[in-house]
Formats: sequence, structure tokens, C-alpha cells
Amino acid sequence: MFSRRALEALTAAITGAFGIAIVVQSRDNGIGWSSAGVDSGTFPFMTGLIVVAGSLYNMMRGWLRGREVMVTRVEFKRSVALFLPAVVYVALIPLLGMYVASALYLLVTLRWQNSMSLLRAALIAVVAAVGLYVVFDWSFQVELPHGLLAAWLDL
Repeated sequence: MFSRRALEALTAAITGAFGIAIVVQSRDNGIGWSSAGVDSGTFPFMTGLIVVAGSLYNMMRGWLRGREVMVTRVEFKRSVALFLPAVVYVALIPLLGMYVASALYLLVTLRWQNSMSLLRAALIAVVAAVGLYVVFDWSFQVELPHGLLAAWLDL
């Protein structure tokens, strides 16, 4: 379904876009020398140029490679089945907070992707969410995002 050439080109385009964004943003911070020394954007600018150059190299190298199929339709569906719930999870964090979103993510993935019983999946999800709270909020005293739900419930 997807050739090596297509995957290499896509990956190079994505990393190249990040490199270009770094270069553009670094120019806003200033590149070169000032009376205080090297401007703050110089190192990120150079790093962005290296990322862009590496992306161009990978794109050319991938384009010259064979056209063999790297990802079949079945493998692609498996990847999407893992990727889409993760995207929804990240989108839910600002709304529900890290703990509730993590519990829901684990519940859904364990129940439907691993065919685990609802009770067992719920137990694992709750234990993991409580574990996140104990480790981060209680032990390290680092608050993870509580989301709009906590603000609405005044927690």
C-alpha cells in the first residue's frame, strides 16, 4: 500500500517543515553576533539548517531507493488503530485532565484493542490513574494538568 519512497518522502517533508519552522523562529530571536556575544537565535538557527539539510538528504536518498511496499493495508489499519485513540487522549487532557483522560484511554484501549473484560480494564485504568496521582502530585509534588473538568467541579 505504501512504498518505501512515499514513506521516506513523507518523513523528510515533516522533519523538513520542523526545520524550516526552527529557522524562521530563530531569525526572530536574532542570529549572529552582538555586543554581548552570540545572539540567542544562532544555535537554534544552525540546528534548524542541519535538520533541513538532513531532511533533503533523506528525501533524495528515499527517492532513489526501490519502490517495494513497506506497509500493507492490514499493518496500516493496526497503526491507525493505535494512533487515533492516542490523538483523542491528547485532545481530552485539557478538558478532562491527565488522570481522567488517562483512565479513559486505558479503559478503551484495553477493552477494545486487547479484548480485556470490562471489569479488569476498568480496574487497571483506575489503578493507573491513582498511580499517576500518587507519583506526580503526592510524591514529586508536580501537578499534572487537571483540565476544565476539575475547574468546573472546583477541585
